[in-house]
Amino acid sequence: MTLFLDMQAAERGAAGNTIAAYRRDLDDYAGFLAGLGRAVEQAATDDIRRHLAELDDRGFKATTVARRLSAIRQLHRFLYAEGITTGDPAAVLEGPRRGRSLPKVLSIDQVDRLLATAHAAAADASGGAGVQLRAARLAALIETLYATGLRISELVALPASAARAAEALVVRGKGGKERLVPLTEAAKWAMAHYHALRKQAGVAAGGADKWLFPSFGESGHLTRQHVARELKTLAAAAGLDHRLVSPHVLRHAFASHLLQNGADLRTVQTLLGHADISTTQIYTHVLDERLAAMVRDLHPLGEE
Repeated sequence: MTLFLDMQAAERGAAGNTIAAYRRDLDDYAGFLAGLGRAVEQAATDDIRRHLAELDDRGFKATTVARRLSAIRQLHRFLYAEGITTGDPAAVLEGPRRGRSLPKVLSIDQVDRLLATAHAAAADASGGAGVQLRAARLAALIETLYATGLRISELVALPASAARAAEALVVRGKGGKERLVPLTEAAKWAMAHYHALRKQAGVAAGGADKWLFPSFGESGHLTRQHVARELKTLAAAAGLDHRLVSPHVLRHAFASHLLQNGADLRTVQTLLGHADISTTQIYTHVLDERLAAMVRDLHPLGEE
């Protein structure tokens, strides 16, 4: 299994988070097989079916079971291709059927409320320099998320050099592919305000010279979990349901609002860093709604 994970990292450029997810899923699979007295190399098709049934009994969603089966398939395909096994027991298996749910999307008004609350906190110095600095950092993060549609893992791991170009960020996405993402004036101002406060406070984290959003943690930069927690607290302060707000929801809002205002799908695909346009097409529900509204409002028989 270690060879398989090494291949994913070296040959396919899988990110650290992807490798960690593979490892968790496959460790669980290997543990199940060990309970049957078998090694992964000895697994039969029925063993994999039993594992999938066990996952279902444990209450895993169909999407999670499908993701785990994908990892298992890739592992056994690798073992067979490398000559470690004489067959591929996962080749004949089909995953659970799953409908593709629409992403949660905040309205433009809800995003405006979230941003207004963040900027109000960033402008309030009454709580002390430390509190204001954290608020300014969160405002810069949210403005940048909404302005660029970056994955939160991409944003927190941006090096300080990524912001040297005043008009855009250079982002390294999945598979190590780089893309240039334009910045809005609001995002540039929020980021400049945050870094001015950092300089004024004389903050010097270990990764201050390396990361765009440094922290005192082991990684040297903020974690996505930390940003998610702060965002939910901000959402509650803005009067929004915190369960509906996350960094990924802001990514969805970025894409949906662009399409809503006339952007074409290929442009949104490029900005999001999607390798396949079919991934971006999930946002076409926004276009469907807009087209329906146009027919309703503009068709000569629409009001009859």
